[in-house]
Amino acid sequence: MGALESSAPTRTARHHFSRSAGSVLLILFAALLSLLAVVAVWANSIVRDADRYVATVGPLAGDPDVQKAVTNRVTAAVLAQIDVDAQVEELTDAASQRGVPPRVVELLGDLDGPIEIGLKQLVGSTVERVVTSSAFATVWENGNRAAHTALDKALTGKAGGAVSLENGQVALDVAPIVAQVKDQLVSAGFSPAAKIPGVHTDFVVFESQDVGKGKTFLRVLQILGGWLPVITLLVAAAGVYVAFDRRHALIGAALAVFVAMVVLGIALTVARDVYLDHLSPETSQAAAGAVYDALVKFLRAAVRALAAVALFTALGAFLTGPSRIAVLIRTACRRGIAALRDVAMSAGLHPGAVGRFVHRFKRWIGVAILVVAAAVLFTWAYPTTLVVIWTAVLTLAGFAIREFLDVGGAPDADARTGKAAH
Repeated sequence: MGALESSAPTRTARHHFSRSAGSVLLILFAALLSLLAVVAVWANSIVRDADRYVATVGPLAGDPDVQKAVTNRVTAAVLAQIDVDAQVEELTDAASQRGVPPRVVELLGDLDGPIEIGLKQLVGSTVERVVTSSAFATVWENGNRAAHTALDKALTGKAGGAVSLENGQVALDVAPIVAQVKDQLVSAGFSPAAKIPGVHTDFVVFESQDVGKGKTFLRVLQILGGWLPVITLLVAAAGVYVAFDRRHALIGAALAVFVAMVVLGIALTVARDVYLDHLSPETSQAAAGAVYDALVKFLRAAVRALAAVALFTALGAFLTGPSRIAVLIRTACRRGIAALRDVAMSAGLHPGAVGRFVHRFKRWIGVAILVVAAAVLFTWAYPTTLVVIWTAVLTLAGFAIREFLDVGGAPDADARTGKAAH
């Protein structure tokens, strides 16, 4: 009997350790999955949602650094199609035929440099007008919307479409911009521009030698984008369920997700610097930084939103606990609401049957409020931090209204519970 009794605590201790270890591992795994889930949802939205993609890259049309980079690229492409020597020769021949003195003709033949500078200024100013106009914003948005269907090909390494992947570059053909510049040059009186053929030149949107490796990873995340959040939630729920103290486990899970989001936010910042350091020398660092920031804008927003959800969850779980601070906060809130309710009732506003109903089903009403809040966050296409904050505020308002209508509540219950615990 003694041996059996001594072995019982050992088995219990092992059982407790197994459950605790299992809970910790599940929560850590859920935190890792939450990091991947955020990236997966972002990759999925970029590839499948054309409106989301346009909303991501559309504002780049008005970014000064991107405009400057596009202007330089288009200007170089147009000037490459203009033979300055031929223009000077044509000018000297015309002068000779009109009887201009030989010395003047000789001087005209030495104008290659000034004419080239003048052409650069003319073409550059024309391109800048096109790129900074609303017409360019329309061309940019329409071009990216049309190119969206080819983005999947770029991520999977297939060629074709307005977006291509070659030599580690994702590039967008800006031929329509060159065509507009050509028309404006002709309208400005530079007739040789009419001879410029159709020029297809690329503006590099993203450049990295690791695109070939990263596209497979992004493709997998894009496929799993709709499932990873659900899997993450189930794993976290399992970690909380197997724990002995589920409230503490919920706080731990929420804080683990928060830490994962902080790590991901730092990783995005570090990745930006690493990416810019590995660009080719001729690439505009400022424009590349603007493109990177635009592409990860909604990813950063999702990171902040999920971090806010995690913090509110941890705070909510803490405030439902028996700690002195939690009891004091709950008691203060209930007494304040009770005082407000007494004032309302003294003014003749009685909850009546509604108050009795709320008191009877108070717990289930609280569950319903939490379910509605969770449904809002899960069904909102792309919740932001502001959405999370307002959801939390409305959730607290819902609990406050529930407490206000509960005419059968006992405001000092938590205070008595806290005294009994001590």
